[in-house]
Amino acid sequence: MLISVRALTAHFCWPGVACLLWAGAPIAFCSPETVEKPSRTPLTLPERVAYQRAIEEVRWRHRIWPKENPRPKPPLKAIVLEPQLEQKVEDYLRKSQLVADRRGWPITPSELQAEIDRMAKHSRRPAVLRELFAALGDDPFVVAECLARPTLAERLSTNVAVVAGGPCAERNSFAAGTAASVEKLVRGPTMLGNAAYKLPEITAPLSCTDDTWTPTTTVNPPDARALHTTVWTGSEMITWGGYNHVGILNTGGRYDPVQDAWTATNTVNAPTARVSHTAVWTGSEMVVWGGQAPGLLNTGGRYNPATDSWAATSIVNAPTPRIQHTGIWSGEQMIVWGGRNGVSWFNTGGRYDPNTDAWTATSTVNAPEARWYHTVEWTGSAMIVWGGTNQTIYLNTGGRYNPKTDSWTPTGLVNAPLGRVGHAAVWSATEMIVWGGTDSTFNDCNTGGRYNPSADSWMATSLDNAPSPRDSHTAVWTTESEMLIWGGIFCYPCMDFDSGGRYSPSTDSWIPTSTTNAPFPREDHTAVWTGSDMIVWGGYNYTHDLFFNTGGRYCAQLQAPMAQNAFSRRTHGAAGTFDVPLPLSGNVGVECRNGGATNDYQMIINFATPVTVDSASVTSGTGSVSSFSVSGSEVTVNLTWVTNVQRITVTLFNVNDGTHMGNVPVSMGVLIGDVNGNGAVNATDVALTKSQVGMPVGSSNFREDVNANGTISATDVTIVKSNVGHALPP
Repeated sequence: MLISVRALTAHFCWPGVACLLWAGAPIAFCSPETVEKPSRTPLTLPERVAYQRAIEEVRWRHRIWPKENPRPKPPLKAIVLEPQLEQKVEDYLRKSQLVADRRGWPITPSELQAEIDRMAKHSRRPAVLRELFAALGDDPFVVAECLARPTLAERLSTNVAVVAGGPCAERNSFAAGTAASVEKLVRGPTMLGNAAYKLPEITAPLSCTDDTWTPTTTVNPPDARALHTTVWTGSEMITWGGYNHVGILNTGGRYDPVQDAWTATNTVNAPTARVSHTAVWTGSEMVVWGGQAPGLLNTGGRYNPATDSWAATSIVNAPTPRIQHTGIWSGEQMIVWGGRNGVSWFNTGGRYDPNTDAWTATSTVNAPEARWYHTVEWTGSAMIVWGGTNQTIYLNTGGRYNPKTDSWTPTGLVNAPLGRVGHAAVWSATEMIVWGGTDSTFNDCNTGGRYNPSADSWMATSLDNAPSPRDSHTAVWTTESEMLIWGGIFCYPCMDFDSGGRYSPSTDSWIPTSTTNAPFPREDHTAVWTGSDMIVWGGYNYTHDLFFNTGGRYCAQLQAPMAQNAFSRRTHGAAGTFDVPLPLSGNVGVECRNGGATNDYQMIINFATPVTVDSASVTSGTGSVSSFSVSGSEVTVNLTWVTNVQRITVTLFNVNDGTHMGNVPVSMGVLIGDVNGNGAVNATDVALTKSQVGMPVGSSNFREDVNANGTISATDVTIVKSNVGHALPP
């Protein structure tokens, strides 16, 4: 039996109705929760779609648009159409109904509140969670219905067990009703349920502690697997494919650190199950290609996380089927190269353009020797291929491929590391760094090299304090200008690792990563860098013959840049602009001026050197960031809807001055009328304001111009009087 989506929409916005039996006029309620009188009208389907768009706008804002892409990042509406958003809403409503069908009662208000509380406590990106709350109007009801419900429905629809018995004989009779009966039910005003939701304080720490591990959630993850692929979108980690003891997989999952939750990727139109494929992030889609299932493949798919949908890649002019090839994103195209088919190995490849769904072969003129099990990095203008095997020897040769000219240039051999397979590589912005693997002595190694394509030169990495020899490990490049190595296996005798190291090319030095709370030792896992930490997931342990659906987040955050000073800035009409100092330590600076009709304020934060800032958010107090900008060493944060009589804190996230990176909080007291800035409005403030009536506004008396209109008048005195008795909270 199918229930109309519009009926589901009406039903699920009254979460207090936990179990209803419809038999004409009589209504019986059975639920773990009581039903109260309504105080909210139900959300319509168009309203839910509008809120879904607001959520996707926040996610889209944080998704990585590759800087190499010459086109500007398009608006979300160019990526996600209205029918696709509507389908996404329909999907979570149907999953909610599935939960009710299976266990006999709908998702309850207490479950939704508990989900909101869980997010607030366990979010790994609390600033973005705050943005999501703000995008939903900081309305607890809307947050429960449009943010918590989809996540909870996903989890429960996957794991829920049917519950028999209970105080009502027919727990699932509501779900079994017809669409017409549901429509009739929701029209009855006495049948509306109500829940008093509350937005909790977001208590998750704003930043992580350097050199520490935190496990990824084990609630509703994808099946355990190895030799899968993973990409980081800027908003979530997407894992897909691979294999385990059951077989080869075409399933996957999206891990959202904001909600610390997994969502399964759609399998409708998904590519054939496969292993040893490649995947890249384009800015709006994950493209997977090639691999084995168990036959070799030259097919692929494009996955859009905003719509949870797949589209096949063309096979016209696609490279021949292969495994153990490489793939990178150039900013405009996915470039695949090399690999093998079990009989031969390749020095061929192809460039795939998702905008035209078309393939173009890469040139073989001056291309590196055919190989597989190599690595590849993108420099911003060229693809560097290095290492691998030709089935006879392990190679220390490579090549730089320029897709603009479709041409190859060999990499130098002077001081190049020994040839190897099973190694890892990163791009540091100026060099390709390779490390580890099984080298041409047929032993695992802990050596490496730094290749500078501008000079076509190699330099060895230090062995001092380097991690122990290994292969099949992972490596990521961090915003702290370090290469992070983790995991892998040493053979023989075979031993998997839960250890790693941080390599700094600026000092040519290593420091070990902590093993406290590190994930279980593994190989053939994946790792991504999120901007503040490394997420490792999945993999295989040889000794115990275990596949994993667990992982961990490793924090690599050094000290944040030090702000030099901060101010609250307002323009006082023709009198000019004046700043209230905001001390960075000790007593908080007090902003005594009102913020106009929408309570707008502006913070200015200055650093010693130019910085970049990922985002800005109100992390304590009431108000929201309407916009922020960075000009060299100065950061401007515009606030709106800032309430009076409070301490408000704005945090700048991932402030980077090229040497340090971290989060920088700045606090401000807001107390309208406190012209002497002592944290209380009293007769002294009234007297001070009266004494300046009619005086020109300047640097010594701008605080008495409380309405910031450029003149001090009786109006300002009235504003101060109306606030007498107010004081900043401790």
